[in-house]
Parts: sequence; structure tokens; C-alpha cells
Amino acid sequence: MTMNSINNDKELSPTQRDELFTTLKLRFEKNMSRHPDLAWVSVESKLEAYPDKLWSLREMEETGGEPDVVDFDRETGEYTFVDCSAESPKGRRSVCYDQAALDSRKENKPKHSAVQMCIEMGIELLSETQYRELQQLGNFDMKTSSWVRTPDNIRQRGGAVFCDCRYDTVFMYHNGAESYYAARGFRGRLRV
Repeated sequence: MTMNSINNDKELSPTQRDELFTTLKLRFEKNMSRHPDLAWVSVESKLEAYPDKLWSLREMEETGGEPDVVDFDRETGEYTFVDCSAESPKGRRSVCYDQAALDSRKENKPKHSAVQMCIEMGIELLSETQYRELQQLGNFDMKTSSWVRTPDNIRQRGGAVFCDCRYDTVFMYHNGAESYYAARGFRGRLRV
């Protein structure tokens, strides 16, 4: 299921569910350095209790995010999944920052906005801090960039911020919120 065919009840078929679990488990086991003290059986058990979260994870997967577990909150019992694709997810590029930015464009509008896609997918846009934490787990956005949650004082002035990694350094930049580029998308996270 992609953004073009959103299922209103947000339930996966048994086949879709099994395929997603297989994909997530393989990625989890291949990347144990992201979650060294966690066991897949506990993650799977948690996911089974939240079918709406499975739908969101499938949306992340279908748009190229390659979601994986990057944290476990012992107080809340929640696992955090984040898009761990090497580059900004392909199915989420060429988008402006938010709906207001999209509405402000008079011509050459992108098809969507990062913030609205997050809402539709049931995920959160990464903050700058969360993006920097992700970069501690691997090399991400070495050729692309990703919109990150923009502080209100910047957004109120028409701007938005994005990050990437070059020269072993995470950079944060600004642009007009209505801008969009083929190499800029966004990364999201989901707590389960």
C-alpha cells in the first residue's frame, strides 16, 4: 500500500503483515548495533498489539524508509522506529515542508509536503536532535538531505530547516519552506 492507495481502516492483510514482519525482522537482525540489548521477539510481540502502527510501518517501508528500531524507552515500554535508509527515502523526495508552503506556491507545485505526509502516514518528522542521534548509528544522507521539524520562530518567517551529512559532519541548513528538490525528502519516526 502506498500513499496513493491509503486504506481507510489502516489494516494490513495477513500476507502484507507477514511480509512486513519478515522484512523488519531481517533488518533488525542485520543491524544489531542499532539496538544491541533488544530482542526481536519482544519487538514483534509489541507490534502485534498495535495493527495501526503496523500500517504506519508499512507506509514507511513502501516509501523507501527502511524503518528499524533505534531505541527502547524502559519507562513507557515503547520502541522507536526511525527511517534508516542510507539516503532520504525515495518515495518522500521532491516535497516542500508543510501544507502552508505548498498552498503558497503559485506554479510548479510539488505533489506533497513533508509534514502532511507524516500526518497521513501516522509518523512524526524527526527533529534536528533526533536526526543527529540517528547519525550516531551510521552514515545517512551522504548524497541527499532531509527536512527536519522546524522551530516556530523560523517557520513563521517563511523558512524551514533540513539536515544532511558531509565530511563526517552533520549540517543543518535553511531554505524557504515552499522549496523542494529531487535530492531532499524527510525521515520520520514511530513509537510503538
